[in-house]
Order: sequence, then structure tokens, then C-alpha cells
Amino acid sequence: MADSQNTINDKAMPLLEHIIELRKRVVWSLATFVIAFGICYHFSGEIYRFLSAPLADIMRQQGEQPHLIYTALYEAFFTYVRVAVFGALFLSFPMFAIQGWIFIAPGLYRNEKKAFAPFLIATPVLFLLGAALAYYVVFPFAWRFFLSFQQAGGSAQMGIELQARVSEYLNLVTKMILAFGVCFELPVALTLIVKAGLVKTDSLKKVRRYAYVAAFAVAGVIAPPDAITMLSLAIPLVGLYELSILAARLVEPHYDDDPEESDSTPSGSEEMPEIPVTQQTETDKTGGAT
Repeated sequence: MADSQNTINDKAMPLLEHIIELRKRVVWSLATFVIAFGICYHFSGEIYRFLSAPLADIMRQQGEQPHLIYTALYEAFFTYVRVAVFGALFLSFPMFAIQGWIFIAPGLYRNEKKAFAPFLIATPVLFLLGAALAYYVVFPFAWRFFLSFQQAGGSAQMGIELQARVSEYLNLVTKMILAFGVCFELPVALTLIVKAGLVKTDSLKKVRRYAYVAAFAVAGVIAPPDAITMLSLAIPLVGLYELSILAARLVEPHYDDDPEESDSTPSGSEEMPEIPVTQQTETDKTGGAT
């Protein structure tokens, strides 16, 4: 029964058929991306307003008129193009995952397919959770902090006013959304590594203190240089590391480390009989009859 569950369902394919199959999956993925890009470019203004909504809300709360500027004639156009690419990647990612699974699934055993299925579901869910944390929690705190440095001008002092460019704001927003989404994939990555037998959960526990330091270092590099934003990424990373250890413990392969079975002679086996050595004759000793 175990052999029937571990057999590959599909027959072997030559290299040329693999290349043709790969080209088909790439064509489907690119076609989906192009269609999604056209849709997102049509609604690029609405998508950009959605991305800039946290900043606009804080500006209204402070009695300012929400606005962003662009200083080059082509800047707004290419900003909308990048917004469309960003949105198309989000919309077409499920098709990318489906086409990739269709390509690699015939070469997997049945138990391997069952093992990979939870990771395929958890990957987009965790990425969306990270992106939602950045958009709904981190952005309001970070933008309010940065806007607090503005000063009203007058006859006695020079005013300081934010004039943010559309391209720079898009760079910051997309960088943080992607960074938070990728960092939230930590449980998937560590669980796969443990399941493959490359690392054990005991090793993850031993390097826990170094992982905490690495989490704060990554947050300091990725997030803007304010304490609230860095803590908003570092603390979830620490929690995700602990969650990774718990998840990896459930899928970690168990090996039977029996010291008696590690001997060169199997237990219960009989010793090899000694091969008798034939006794040399007198003629062999003397080199033959004289």
C-alpha cells in the first residue's frame, strides 16, 4: 500500500516535452499578467488613491489639503505605470502559483503533494497579513510621525511644509508592503527547511537570541528610521520566529536513533563463520619436488 501511494502518477516525459510544457505555463502566466496590467492601468488612479489614503487621512486630521506633487512631465505617467505593474503582480500571483503547481505536480509523489498543499495556501495568506499590517497599522503611525516635523510659517520664522512627490511616495509604500509581506513568509520558509531535514527545531531554539537580533536588524534596514515603525516589524518577526518553531515541530521528520542499531553488526544476526585456511603442503613450502 505504501508503494502505491508513493508512485508517480504520470509517465516519464522526454526533455523536449518538458520544455514545451514549461513554455505553455509561462505563456499562460504572461497572458494573465498582461490582462491584469491593462485592468490595473485603467484603474491606476483609484489604486494610487487607495495607497495614499493613510497619508491623506492624516493630512485632513491636521487641517491640511491632501496633495502630492510631481516635478517632471513624465513622472506622473511612469508612476501610474508602476502602480499598474504592482497591482498586476498581486492579481496574477494566483495564476503564477497555479501554473507552477501544474508544471511540478506530475513529478511529485502523492505524499509530497499532500505535504506541499498547506504551504501553497499559507504563502499568499501570510503575505496578505503582512501587507495589511503595513497598510492599516504601520502607515498611520509612521505618516503621523513624519508630518509632525512641519512648522507653520509667519513673519518671525520660516515655515516647513511637506511637498511629497508621487514617485517617492510610491517607492516607500511599495517597498514597505513588499518587505512586510516577504518577512511574514518566515514560518513557511523555516518549516520547509525543517521538513526537508536540513535543520532541526533544536537548532532553531539554540539560535533564538541571534534570530531576535537579526529581526531587529532587518527591521532597522527595511523600515523607516523611527522607533514605532521598526518595532512594528521587529516584534511580529520575533513572534513569527516562535510560530515557525511550533509549526516546524509538527512536520519535523523523526529518526530512530537506537545505539544498538548503529553497530556494524546487526542485532540478532549470527557471526560470519571463519573460512578455513588450507594447509600448505610440503612441496609448496620447498617450491616443488626435487
